[in-house]
Amino acid sequence: MKLNTQQRPFRSTLYLPASNKRALEKAKNLPCDSLIFDLEDAVAIDCKALAREQLSTALTPKAYGARTILIRVNGLNTPWGAADLQETCALKPDGIVIPKTETKSQMDAYADKACDTPLWAMIETPLGVINAHHIASHPQINGLILGTNDLQKDLRAEFQKDRLPLMQALQTTLLAARAHNCIALDGVYNAFRDEAGLQDECEQGKALGFDGKTLIHPSQIAIANKIFSPSESDLQRARGQIHAFQEAQARGEGVAVFEGEIVEGLHIEAARALLNKAEMIKKNASVL
Repeated sequence: MKLNTQQRPFRSTLYLPASNKRALEKAKNLPCDSLIFDLEDAVAIDCKALAREQLSTALTPKAYGARTILIRVNGLNTPWGAADLQETCALKPDGIVIPKTETKSQMDAYADKACDTPLWAMIETPLGVINAHHIASHPQINGLILGTNDLQKDLRAEFQKDRLPLMQALQTTLLAARAHNCIALDGVYNAFRDEAGLQDECEQGKALGFDGKTLIHPSQIAIANKIFSPSESDLQRARGQIHAFQEAQARGEGVAVFEGEIVEGLHIEAARALLNKAEMIKKNASVL
């Protein structure tokens, strides 16, 4: 069953190496919406077994409150993938993150071993982007996550602040997610001390339509939460649109005018979704 962005917030999703015991404990008090406990890239080869062991100990029921819990496993084509999947399923996370997803048939291999646990696909290669539509159509996929570092490397693209070299990949992945009711998370911002740069990239991701930002450092959480939350002016506008439309309907009219702009049913749907998102964020924050 696919999650819906109206059910949980995904403004800030923090990667945590499961081999770092201190980070596992600290995460219990961080104000992020979701966590990706990493068994893959962030864990050294000689620490793979330790990471699984520490994660099994840390992930007790309700240890991380209302945060969405995701676990990134090693690929099944590695020596650790099968053990990762087996032990991860036993922990009953909200989702298992599959690295370097490239085909829908690849997802079948994980789904067969995942015991109905929702899957999330990392889109971080050119083939993954090209096949994003087919990957997102898999019945067990709940979300797509951009792996922009690996993708930029494979594309041989230069770094640009406006991310123009990655724009087609970002939009293609987002289109695939929306076409199949999946959550879409933007890639990480590497310069974790550059608050202005992070804010710009979060604002761009929000404008494109992403549900939130993946993060590499706790210091990035506050900015992602702020940018991907509806502002008070956004909420006031949404309420005004709804009120104007209701008055128009009472007069037997199908459209309304608010602040000099036409308001139709599609605008009201978006306005109500925004209000619901704000309420969901408020409710979720109270139980973190």
